[in-house]
Amino acid sequence: MNEQALSVREAIISRRSIKSFNGQPIEPEIIPEIIEDAVWAPNHGNRNPWRLVVAAGEQYEQILDVLKEFGVANWKQLSDEDLEKQMKKFTSASAAVFVIVPEDARQKERLEDYAAASMLIQNIQLLAWDKGIGTCWKTPGFLDNPKFRERLGIHPGERIISMLQFGYFDATPKANPRKPVEEIITYFGDNEKESVE
Repeated sequence: MNEQALSVREAIISRRSIKSFNGQPIEPEIIPEIIEDAVWAPNHGNRNPWRLVVAAGEQYEQILDVLKEFGVANWKQLSDEDLEKQMKKFTSASAAVFVIVPEDARQKERLEDYAAASMLIQNIQLLAWDKGIGTCWKTPGFLDNPKFRERLGIHPGERIISMLQFGYFDATPKANPRKPVEEIITYFGDNEKESVE
């Protein structure tokens, strides 16, 4: 693995959300190394408004039972073969990081904290990509299930905003197009000219 193999621009433009992992294990120590750098994300008032629950290595094997319980409907009624197919969305990855933010009662701070944690997530994704590790930011409905929250040790006043999956992969997905810059930029003063005309 090469440190700083990609420029910032290369990492941003080449990164893809990986949904087909190859099951190759990730060295568990890589996750905290990535997080150690990712926490330099900008955040209002230096509140560092995030907490992370990490499952890698043996911990990921243990959390698979929890993901099966909450992420596969009627799993007890499924055949072994069907259950294996349903679990592939979890078992092909090698680690998961659950990103948790405080649900501040003040709307401004709550939105600032969510935005900051989102930047942390992108930092994690870019740093992982630079190491040849794919990620996918997922928000399955069970993240808000009280029993799932309890299993993860989520406190009252906290919200899980991401189940970030990690894994190695064999193929890089094709890029989805983005809107052209011309469609998303309005230059200051243009609206005034249009309203005068």
